[in-house]
Parts: sequence; C-alpha cells; structure tokens
Amino acid sequence: MEKNQKKIIQSDENCPVRKSLSLLGGKWTLLILFQINERKIRYGELKGCIPGISEKVLIQKLNHLIENKLVAKKSYPEIPPRVEYRLTKIGLKTLPVIENLTIFGLENLD
Repeated sequence: MEKNQKKIIQSDENCPVRKSLSLLGGKWTLLILFQINERKIRYGELKGCIPGISEKVLIQKLNHLIENKLVAKKSYPEIPPRVEYRLTKIGLKTLPVIENLTIFGLENLD
C-alpha cells in the first residue's frame, strides 16, 4: 500500500461514518441543522423554513438531536409558551459538512 493512500476501515458498528450517519442521516436532519444554523429559532419559524415536514416528524427529529446533544432547547415560562432551539458546540461542527453538501449541490446538481 502506498504511503499517501488512505486506509479504509471496515464499516462495522465502530465505523466513524456509520456513527455519523446514525446522528445525521435521514431525510430531514441536515435540513433542520441547516435552518437552525448559528441563530436561535422558535419552533414555528423552523417549521415554516422546512416545507413538507410534518409536525410529528419535526418534533421527533428535534428530540433526537437534543438527546444526541446537537441541539439545545430552551423553554420560557410564558403564555403562550415560547421555545427556542439553537445548535450546541457539537451541532455547530456539522455546519461545515452541510456547507460542503451545499457547494456540491450547487456545482453538480441541476
């Protein structure tokens, strides 16, 4: 094997790609992270930014992202209730990945 050639490891349960996909895979996850981005966003605004996503799926995906420490949720004791979402430090690390996907899409997909 050449020195400059990357070693491709087996895609078992310890594979970093597989682990990343378990966090970031799915139809909506990256779109949610992309929309939250570096801002705080309320639920209704987030839902409006992602046409086609159902409330049930958005709530499920947000809960998954919160459980995996990619998104933080802050609830305010107000009437009507106010909830804000933001990316955590780990969640912010996904933004370069999303930006690369955006560039790929702009350059290669019509």
